[in-house]
Amino acid sequence: MGGRLIVRMRRLLTGPVPAPVWPAGIRPVPFEPDRHAEQVHALLGEAYSRGGGYVEPFTIWWPSLRHDPEYDPALVVIAVDGRDEVVGVAQCWTSAFVKDLAVAPATRRQGLGSALLRQVFRILRERGASFVDLKVDADNPSGALRLYRSLGFDEVGSYRLS
Repeated sequence: MGGRLIVRMRRLLTGPVPAPVWPAGIRPVPFEPDRHAEQVHALLGEAYSRGGGYVEPFTIWWPSLRHDPEYDPALVVIAVDGRDEVVGVAQCWTSAFVKDLAVAPATRRQGLGSALLRQVFRILRERGASFVDLKVDADNPSGALRLYRSLGFDEVGSYRLS
């Protein structure tokens, strides 16, 4: 059986949701599409350049994203550094699904991915979600599976892409 193995994971939001702990010099800010969309796209492109995902060119990605019925700018959780550059993003759908998670290479292994996801957990729970789902390539080179498991995600299914 060929093709990439995609794992679907779920984390229940009914129990405790720890507060996000932001790395030194990094802070969450509200997503402002006119100000941040291009930076978010560039970060996704950089993150996925080593595998684990794909992002269309900006002229296709942005209109497609903002016109999707599951898009809500309040569910684009971003973090910036001291220069106000976007260094982390968690893009979620209104169905409590994490569409994309990306952290700039220079800020990896500092807890930013965990902080972004914990912020997502709190937002989605406030909106009444009882769980959050995501999909990940089983061969994701960034250690995503390990991160998701450490945050309480469990595998709920998988399938192969040909």
